[in-house]
Amino acid sequence: MIIDEHRQWLTNFYKQREWYQYSPFIRLNFLMEEVGELAQTVRAIELGRDHPGETSQTPTELNEHLKEELADVLDQVLILSEKYQLDVDELIVQSETKLKKRFHED
Repeated sequence: MIIDEHRQWLTNFYKQREWYQYSPFIRLNFLMEEVGELAQTVRAIELGRDHPGETSQTPTELNEHLKEELADVLDQVLILSEKYQLDVDELIVQSETKLKKRFHED
């Protein structure tokens, strides 16, 4: 699966730069930072920005920024899953199973 291949690549990338050694607790803070940046981007798309010193972005630029921030959040989640040795495929199955059960879906 492509997501697991990316997780392995990402883990190696982080290890080469000595970023991987941070504990899951510290890594969670990095995730929260990325979620904050994602929130700013979504706000800019949905409500606009009114902040001195910021330049306006086109819809295309905002969309690219959204993809970048979502990818950053995903990467932090993948690193956390690697830290806890959790199989990404199992996480996806668990999510689907929980939602189907909760909402009585087949």
